[in-house]
Amino acid sequence: MIGRRITYRMADGRRIPGTWRHAFIRNGGTHFLTDLVVYADGLVDCWGLVTLDELAQQLRSGWVATDLPDGGKASAHGLAAWTFAEPRSWLTPELLLAEIRDDIDRLNGRPDATGRCLAAVRAFLADRTEENRAVAREGYLAIPETKRHYALGDMDSKDWPLRVLVAGPGGRVDGWPDDPDKTVSPEMYDSAVAYFEDRFRPAAERPSQLPEDGPPTPHAPAIHVSHTFPRERVDDPGTMGLRNNYPAPIEVDGVTYPTVAHAYWALSAAGPAARAGIAEAGFDVHTVAAAAARREGWEHVRTAVMAKLLRAKYARHADLAAILLATGDATLLYDDVGADYWGDNAGAGRNWIGRLLELVRSELRMQQYGI
Repeated sequence: MIGRRITYRMADGRRIPGTWRHAFIRNGGTHFLTDLVVYADGLVDCWGLVTLDELAQQLRSGWVATDLPDGGKASAHGLAAWTFAEPRSWLTPELLLAEIRDDIDRLNGRPDATGRCLAAVRAFLADRTEENRAVAREGYLAIPETKRHYALGDMDSKDWPLRVLVAGPGGRVDGWPDDPDKTVSPEMYDSAVAYFEDRFRPAAERPSQLPEDGPPTPHAPAIHVSHTFPRERVDDPGTMGLRNNYPAPIEVDGVTYPTVAHAYWALSAAGPAARAGIAEAGFDVHTVAAAAARREGWEHVRTAVMAKLLRAKYARHADLAAILLATGDATLLYDDVGADYWGDNAGAGRNWIGRLLELVRSELRMQQYGI
């Protein structure tokens, strides 16, 4: 549960809410007790901001440690140091990742695994088919095992009524005390149904004054468009294809440029000779552009120019448009070292390219839907 463990970070002038939990980071043979900070946009700070996919890799590698070895060294950063003796950890990498996904859902005001399970139970009570019971059971099993006892917020019954309900009459309840072969009796099942009928008894709710037009925050975790230097097109570039310097020719006002980066810097230059030189530059386009003077007032139009160039890129290259669309509704964090206006740069920048990519993605989706 998040409870009062609320924090935030600032990114592009926005306040990104977060929460934290204790974790061990294994570095140089020592397990350091630290705070793992989880943010609503799907980034996690474990000695550096990472995406959920990157966190999963760190869990698999043991950098974020859930396996604590007997005799291993531990430190609490100058507060204390000790050696593990018969340590027990309640978490596996999979369980910790599942709990963090729940944290992100709650930070965004979305139902977490427990909320989705209880919604499935409501649906079953409204239409008591075995298919709906199976969905409710899947929802129960999707709750991180460490959190199932607390699913109902009832420390007397714990999750017993839930386990009985999803098992059904004659079914077996996982973790039955004393007798694992015992099945659910009709009386036990009726008691569980009554428990939930009382719990979900309808309450008067005022209708919303505004129509719902979609979630306020993305469902997909954030995606890093990492800083790379692609030199040629490849069959499956992944997010590298979203880089402005990825080889993807575009035409602007009758001139063809090898990349968005070439077009942007050429258009920024004050004189025609400088523009032509930048357009013909190779991989050192930034170096060539740095030697040219900028157009007067360029800072006031550069964002609109970039939007125009990105639209041209994805209109012309269907394969790259498909990569962009495949990011769903994820927040796109575009790293651009040395350019804090365009890049996110670990939260230090304004991430304008990431934001414009999200805009172009929405426009491409609109075309798909024929709107």
